[in-house]
Amino acid sequence: MMKRILGLLLLLVSLPEWLPAQEQKPVQPAPAEEEIPTTSKPITSRVDLVNVPLTATDKKNRPVIMMTKDDLNLFEDGKQQTIQYFSRETDLALRIGLLIDTSNSIRDRLHFEEQAATDFLSDTIRKGKDRAFIVGFDAESKIVQDYTDNVEQLAGAIHTLQAGGVTSLYDAIFYACRDKLLFFPPPEPYLRRMLIVVSDGEDNHSEHSREEALAMAQRAEVTIFAISTNRTSAEHKGDNVLKRFAAETGGRAFFPFEANDLAENFRAIGRDLRTQFLISYISTNAARDGTYRHVEVDPVNKTLHVLAKSGYFAPAQ
Repeated sequence: MMKRILGLLLLLVSLPEWLPAQEQKPVQPAPAEEEIPTTSKPITSRVDLVNVPLTATDKKNRPVIMMTKDDLNLFEDGKQQTIQYFSRETDLALRIGLLIDTSNSIRDRLHFEEQAATDFLSDTIRKGKDRAFIVGFDAESKIVQDYTDNVEQLAGAIHTLQAGGVTSLYDAIFYACRDKLLFFPPPEPYLRRMLIVVSDGEDNHSEHSREEALAMAQRAEVTIFAISTNRTSAEHKGDNVLKRFAAETGGRAFFPFEANDLAENFRAIGRDLRTQFLISYISTNAARDGTYRHVEVDPVNKTLHVLAKSGYFAPAQ
């Protein structure tokens, strides 16, 4: 009996030596983070990269939704740059400032503006992702609703606006960009920051100049969409002001002839936000001197029209 037990033990000990080896799958090392392609990649290196949101339209003014980086040439201060990252960004989180002129000059149209703005926010704001704030301005700027994704709160705040007073447009843009849209350190992931300015473009009371307001918008990487409240076909000085704010920041200016056209203008802004691209590049000018750099995005296909900011401020030392 003892010999049988010893024999069985000896068999069990020697069993692994003659059984066929189990196939072992090689363990693949995890790819390094920089090897993983992702549209958020530009954000992880934002200290080195310049981000340029843009939209494109064809010769019939229809949004272009299919492009690659090879369809664009990029220049900074006249020197060609290499596009490091390119992506279609239809899902970027939005930070929206809605600035509504409440001066005496727009008293008759305020109701139409309020309703169109409310409908826009209802269609645009995504719960838990986008946020907006509301500013009414005449002699002074007043935040009537701070950042929220609650459309009902935003709508309620818009309908509390009342017309009266002179106009401080430049101050409204300056303070909204500085206090609500200028993030430091830069946000990660990238946030699309925009102002929608509903105004006649006239300013007669601001402490800050137009150039100071524009520079603050550029520092905050804000895109300005402007909707004029002027109703005649004659050219207004204020319309040219609105055009400049929009053009320099990569937005658009709208000039509705009828109050009811405001709704379509807001819908056009919404379409722009959902058909946007983001390009990022490392500037060949490595100086951290805080200077303004001119940027030009030139489509290879000359029938296309690209809307992008005209420049940015380099980081300071």
